[in-house]
Amino acid sequence: MKVVFLARWYPHKYDPMFGLFVQRHAEAAALHNDITVVYVHPDGNTVGKYDIERATENGVDTIRVYYRKAGKILSALRYYRSCKKALRLAGKPDLIHVHVLTRMGLIAYLQKLFHHIPYLVTEHWSRYLPGNDFSGGLRKAATRLVVRNAAMVTTVTENLAQAMKAHGLRNPNYVVLPNVVDFSLFQPKPHHNEVPKIVHVSCFEDQSKNISGLLEALKLLKDRGIPYQAVLIGDGMDFSAMRTHAHTLGLEDHVRFTGLLQGQALADEMASGNFLVVSSHYENMPVVILEALGCGLPVVSTRVGGIAEIINESNGILVAPRNANLLSEAMEQCCRTYNKYDPESLRAQVMERYDMKQVGKMLDEWYREIIHPQCSS
Repeated sequence: MKVVFLARWYPHKYDPMFGLFVQRHAEAAALHNDITVVYVHPDGNTVGKYDIERATENGVDTIRVYYRKAGKILSALRYYRSCKKALRLAGKPDLIHVHVLTRMGLIAYLQKLFHHIPYLVTEHWSRYLPGNDFSGGLRKAATRLVVRNAAMVTTVTENLAQAMKAHGLRNPNYVVLPNVVDFSLFQPKPHHNEVPKIVHVSCFEDQSKNISGLLEALKLLKDRGIPYQAVLIGDGMDFSAMRTHAHTLGLEDHVRFTGLLQGQALADEMASGNFLVVSSHYENMPVVILEALGCGLPVVSTRVGGIAEIINESNGILVAPRNANLLSEAMEQCCRTYNKYDPESLRAQVMERYDMKQVGKMLDEWYREIIHPQCSS
């Protein structure tokens, strides 16, 4: 079957990590079907109005259109024209798979309306969760239209599905689509750290990831005389500010910032740790938690989003968000008990459900149900 991914988030030339989880879903789907990804991005460096790039990446036909930024209305027009150009290049599919609403969902709805192409939606965005910004009458009406007419709505956690339903986004066919982990990369490795090594991985956007709160919790850990080393992996808009904050707190001898790591370098750094810490104010299901478990690491995390759907006393510790004291106490506990967790048991908890082959099989079954419902009934 030919399936087009309309992806609002996807890795691109300016950010190779943006929407990486969508790329992993595309690669999983491509194990069984012909997948083309369409991604559109504004670009102040584009010479003409549009710059089109097309390549095959890990078995996925990938079309990226960069359009020249302009005023708000003209940029919106160029965005939709970019999508139209990319869809023309992709050719008519049997099915459209939308990742992240609402713009791409409207395009899929129009394809269904005028060309009778069914579509399903996968939502990753935490904007529906309490305290986030899903507002505006026009935005809500458009999103409800898209969701109501989708053949299926999938979310990466049950928590996100319930949050969407609470906003009146009705569809009779909500299901959870697991994120994908490359377990050939993320696997346990022997190491002998002199002191507990704490690992944190994020996009360094402090408003959601709360790196500042993590640093304050690490300062409390230091003040209590607990020996540790922490490595903070990633890059983003608040990277420099967080390095400065760590210096202000006097954490230079305890905290190391690696910057952006990818692939084997990321897996090796993570596997060399003793446990992962997630300090977010809000989340859905961070892939780094699944990758850490794949490396045999227990997880200390704030109890937000769908994290409690995977983390429990068998594989980590959950604490209330926005509380540096509780986070520090949980990290202290894990510094003392991390070696009580069996790495292979932690890995086994996620291996089957989040493996690329398993997710690819799941997507293939859903696609066939949508395209050929009479054959699956």
